[in-house]
Amino acid sequence: MKNDKIIINFCPTGMVPTKNMTPFVPVSPQEIIEQTHEAYDIGITIAHLHARGEDDVPTYRKNVYRDIFEGVRKHCPDLIICGSTSGRNFPEFEKRSEVIELKPDMCSLTLSSLNFVKQASVNAPDMVQRLALKMKEFGVRTELECFDLGMINYGKYLIKKGIVEGPFYWNLLFGNIAGFQANFQQMGTALSEIPDDHFVGLAGLAADQLKVNAAAIAMGYGVRVGIEDNIWWDESRSRHTSNVELVQRIHSLIAIHNKQYFSPKEFGQLGFRNNEVAKEFVSVTRL
Repeated sequence: MKNDKIIINFCPTGMVPTKNMTPFVPVSPQEIIEQTHEAYDIGITIAHLHARGEDDVPTYRKNVYRDIFEGVRKHCPDLIICGSTSGRNFPEFEKRSEVIELKPDMCSLTLSSLNFVKQASVNAPDMVQRLALKMKEFGVRTELECFDLGMINYGKYLIKKGIVEGPFYWNLLFGNIAGFQANFQQMGTALSEIPDDHFVGLAGLAADQLKVNAAAIAMGYGVRVGIEDNIWWDESRSRHTSNVELVQRIHSLIAIHNKQYFSPKEFGQLGFRNNEVAKEFVSVTRL
């Protein structure tokens, strides 16, 4: 959906960046909470969050995600929280789906298997459907993650079957060697496959982040931005960047194109808030 209000999907950590790669990546729950809070104060719509264990290795464990979610909700009460169900490091359904039981507003759903440069992400049809149905059971909206046209096709199939229900938000990721490339032809083709009344965010991986973000904002689509996708300030890799700098640059681009950012409160009112957990949180904070 084209809009003068730009969705900013903040992805601060991911599963790949480490402190050895960049000192700016947040890995502990407290670091993730603090950097999400800083981004929230600047202006973000969604926080796409991954968890790390004590050894900084990605974890699926619900207790770690709980600490992150509770801290973010405390400091960013209307922010849309999206948990990751990625299976790149832990393929079992029971592990991948633990985070859903915490009832975040959204959870990511990669719609098919794919290869990254050094690793495969396996998402069999049965796994994708089981994750989607558990999200539906717990009142969690689906963040439809697509790296190629086949994933868009499968997402529309799940919608047609009623396995995924609206409102709908798609993440289209460009720049992976085995998927969408970051050029206008492939961006336009991908966008033409998304129904006009669905919300869309575009992500550029590594050196393609700024290019894709700028194109998305110019066209009136949402963006995904953060160290999960890119640890450098520019294509020449002159220096590492922080999450705050990346979000600030998005707001500069929004201002240049005479647009506004989509506030989390407004986005939540469109049906992306998990109302059940929101009510539980409000009742606890009033005690």
